[in-house]
Amino acid sequence: MTPPAPSAPRDLAAIVIGRNEGARLIRCLDSLAGRVARIVYVDSGSTDGSLEAAHQRGAEVVELDRTRPFTAARARNAGLARLTETGPLPRHVQMVDGDCELREGWIETARAFLDATPAAAVACGRRRERSPEATLWNGLIDAEWDTPVGRARACGGDAMMRVEALVAVGFYNPALIAGEEPELCVRLRRAGWEIWRLEAEMTWHDAAMTRFGQWWTRARRAGHAYAEGAHLHGAPPERHNVAQMRRALIWGPGVPLAAALAALVLGPWALALLLVWPLQVLRLGLRGTGWRRALFLTLGKLPEALGVAQFHLNRLSGRNARLIEYK
Repeated sequence: MTPPAPSAPRDLAAIVIGRNEGARLIRCLDSLAGRVARIVYVDSGSTDGSLEAAHQRGAEVVELDRTRPFTAARARNAGLARLTETGPLPRHVQMVDGDCELREGWIETARAFLDATPAAAVACGRRRERSPEATLWNGLIDAEWDTPVGRARACGGDAMMRVEALVAVGFYNPALIAGEEPELCVRLRRAGWEIWRLEAEMTWHDAAMTRFGQWWTRARRAGHAYAEGAHLHGAPPERHNVAQMRRALIWGPGVPLAAALAALVLGPWALALLLVWPLQVLRLGLRGTGWRRALFLTLGKLPEALGVAQFHLNRLSGRNARLIEYK
């Protein structure tokens, strides 16, 4: 491995995960160069030269076992295992998705915050889409990344984490195909740790989403994550993802089913209940959400509900969930 630059903190490492990210992975690795002591790249079956690119940039490369289903949780755990098995254990680790590029100054900001806040296990910042104006879907995702600043309940895939806290809770849940970061944060908070969203630029993300079908699949994956998270941690007082799952079921199949049943009993005029959909769009739009986002937040409850149903059908039938990919 190429030795870190003299200015790179010795107690900080980075874990990058990806598959067939091409030029995006190169940008990601280059943005980490000289900023951390070790870079571990975990690959999930790339065929585009990603492995060679990572080797050339001095990263320690871990290839996931191809006989088992690939998941982000498995990949991140493999990276953490590499750190714990070789060399001194770092104090903090920067998690980065391979389609993201680190922003200037983020490492210093997050590290200083964690060093000054002993109760904090996770520090995350603003992830932005590289080209939010390129497609409607990119813009929707960029708005989704704009989360409230301050103490948070969860983080996303990019975050700086305290290794001590990760070790204490047993890393990521490898069985999850989505929603692994919020589930990890549930266990961290339960153990007394804090999650923080800092008012700082963290990463560029390149969703490169160009089709309605990609957006639909991504929303279906979110629904699956809501259902599985609620199944694991939905009991009081946490009630993890219960509200999100309930909204998906009410605004997805709930509205048309209620309208159809009412029409059978009361007559066709009861189909007017379907007007609650445009009224919901109106309500969200007037709250400042933006009209396009309000429309797709409402429409998105349909694929989310399908994801909820998919999780429970798999659970009841004993089938293992398969990765839901939109790229």
